[in-house]
Amino acid sequence: MGVAMKAGVVGAGLMGAEIALVFALAGCDVVINDRDVGSLDRGIERIEAVLRKGVDQKRYAPNQAEEAQARIHPATGLAEFAECGVVTEAVFETIEVKTAVLQALDATCPADCVIVSNTSTIPISTLAGALPPARRSRFLGTHYFSPVSRMSLVEVVPGFETENDVVGEVVALMRSLGKTPIVIKDVAGFAVNRMLHAMMIEAVRLVEEGVASPEDLDTACRLGLGHPIGPFALMDVVSSGLCLQVQTILQEAHGERFRPPALLKQRVAAGLGGGRGRRGWLNKAS
Repeated sequence: MGVAMKAGVVGAGLMGAEIALVFALAGCDVVINDRDVGSLDRGIERIEAVLRKGVDQKRYAPNQAEEAQARIHPATGLAEFAECGVVTEAVFETIEVKTAVLQALDATCPADCVIVSNTSTIPISTLAGALPPARRSRFLGTHYFSPVSRMSLVEVVPGFETENDVVGEVVALMRSLGKTPIVIKDVAGFAVNRMLHAMMIEAVRLVEEGVASPEDLDTACRLGLGHPIGPFALMDVVSSGLCLQVQTILQEAHGERFRPPALLKQRVAAGLGGGRGRRGWLNKAS
């Protein structure tokens, strides 16, 4: 497996679009799919916006950025995935949606294709249950971090039945994409999200208790802990609704320590969940 192969991405959202971009930047031809033309168009616009802002010059040469967009081919169907050596599922974070996509990929992709999921919380072996036994040895998780074009870490998560050789292939592939892979045991939330959401939950509790404001807590994380972004700014970017969804999954898997705070639930219900152009903790836009 190498960057000369054809790669596929299902899901042209915030994560999927940039995953397609990093494969293209590494020299792969990439087919990207979503449920309708509008979603695909928005995904291509995301890619164009990243390229306009400029990619990391330490990681990518100018000619790589110039050539990357031409390597990305939008597709409303899955027929082109029959030629792919690796396919990344990057759709909505629910078992039902991911299961349907994985089953469709199983019916389309060649037998030696490595299928990976970008799930951030759902155990890989749970998702593997959607695939026939013969496919599970070449299925695992590759959890990227946003923005994918700039964040180097990828959690590589084998399932119960993933072959060791496949794990090694994917670790090498991630390095060829300019990423730093770490291999993580298959548990709900993996490693980074468990640490991250434990901090987010405590940050919201500090606001609930009147200990400090969201603005001051973000300042504390940036200047006191060296984080590039505070938890409330991050929640505004990825949306508090997604954070609530992740914490609910983590609570079901790991118990009360991950129970979402009442204030987070209230703000999401009140339409103050953040996300692009929407009101959140710090973002006051309506």
